[in-house]
This record gives sequence, C-alpha cells and structure tokens, in this order.
Amino acid sequence: MRRLVKTAAGWQVTDGESTGTLPPGTTLGSLLALSAEDFAEALAIELTPGELGELRAPVDDDTEVWAAGVTYEVSREARMEESGDADVYARVYEAERPELFFKSVGHRVRGPGEPIGVREDSAWDVPEPELALVCNANGEIVGYTIVNDVSSRSIEGENPLYLPQAKMYRGSCAAGPWIVPAKDIPDPYALGITVAIHRAGELRWAGETSTARLHRRLADLVSWLYRGDVFPRGAVLATGTSAVPGPDVTLEEDDEVTIMIEGIGTLRNPVRRGRSA
Repeated sequence: MRRLVKTAAGWQVTDGESTGTLPPGTTLGSLLALSAEDFAEALAIELTPGELGELRAPVDDDTEVWAAGVTYEVSREARMEESGDADVYARVYEAERPELFFKSVGHRVRGPGEPIGVREDSAWDVPEPELALVCNANGEIVGYTIVNDVSSRSIEGENPLYLPQAKMYRGSCAAGPWIVPAKDIPDPYALGITVAIHRAGELRWAGETSTARLHRRLADLVSWLYRGDVFPRGAVLATGTSAVPGPDVTLEEDDEVTIMIEGIGTLRNPVRRGRSA
C-alpha cells in the first residue's frame, strides 16, 4: 500500500520499504487540483529502497482543514450534557445540514511527534480522534488521514457561540502520519479507531470507536462543505468522533496522546499548555 508523506525532502511516496520523491515544486495543493484519476497516477512513481526522513504534517502551509461535529450519537449526547442545552445538539444531529466549522490553516497544523496544545483559560481539554477526508478541487475524496481535533470542552459547554474559541487556538490541530489513497481503503465505514492518553509513562485513559457508528455519509459531508465555497487546492475535512474522555479526565502538560485508525496508521503527540505549544 502506497502512502503520500511529507518530509524535509518534500512530498514523497512510500510503501514502507521503498521511497520515491515527487517532482520539485509538487505541493499537496497541486496534487489536489488534479482529478481523482490523475491524483492516483501522480502517486504511481518508481520507488527505490530507502528510509524516510522525519515525518511532517501532510498538508501545505495554505491547506484548509475543516471539521464536522455531532456526527456520532455519543458526540450528540456529550455535547448535550456539557452544555445543558439538549435541544440545540439534538436538532443538529438529526438535521439535513451538518455542523461544519473551520479548524486550521496548514501552517498551524502539528505533525507526528510535534506538541499539541491546551488553552490556559480552559479547565477541561480533550483529544478528539477523527478520520479525515482529503478532498480534491472537485470535491472527490482522494485520500484519508488522521486528525486530532483538540478541544476545550469547558469553553464549548459554556455557550454554543464559544465554539471557535474551544476549537481554534495554537496547537489545537494535529494531522498525520500520512495520506492513504482512497482506493486503498475499501470500506471507510469499517475502520476501528483507538485513542490513549499516557501520563508519566502510565495509561491515564483509553477509548475506542468505529467509523461504522457514523451518523452521516462521508460524501454528504463533503457535498455540504463544497456547496458554499470553492477549494481550488483541495481541503481536509475531519469527520467527528465518538471517543472522548469524560469530565474526570483532562489533558495536562507532558501528556502523550496516541491515535490509531485501522488501515491508516498512528498519530502520536505530546501536550503543552498555553501558547508555548
């Protein structure tokens, strides 16, 4: 299985044992400007034995990362509980129109091993492990990756209008470890997802879910995102989660978050508090 990766050498393709570097000037944006067929062809380069360099977040500086919310039943229940407003989130879960929000621009996205952040003014902070769709300019799903939609549940629960402050801040988004072409994931609705928080080398919390529990169809989420705007360099869309710790667990400085999605890989990040992230 080939994977599209970003390293200090630029955009590369690897099968785990051999590696090839895409032509100079190649960016994720230039690849996502292609049709799905041409995208797949661009990755069919010759590979030679060799190890990869240090992995970086598989995005360009100008890549737009968006996210969907309340796409799992557990997420609906958690949002209702934290906010005390059952009606708002119940209606979002059942509505034809999904919740979509801007998460990050590429240069703010953390890659494998880089620190994610939690806000100084937040009391309850959680990782959110999510399957992310890599979409081309035509709104076709051409690949998959992992996104950690780090969130402040205490801020989010105070008022629905505080969502941007709960979701968009320094260190709140990580992605990786690479992009798996869509053709190599035969059933994106059957992927196991696990997440773990380690503290001082000990497991503090672990959770698991599956994309089989998704309430919405992936192509439908993309359709709504592209309905109101154009993305000539493509976009990454995280699809929501149902594996989030309860109020007895919050991220702390020097924790380590590990997310694994079946068929895609593992994303691991340390935690920092405040803008030092």
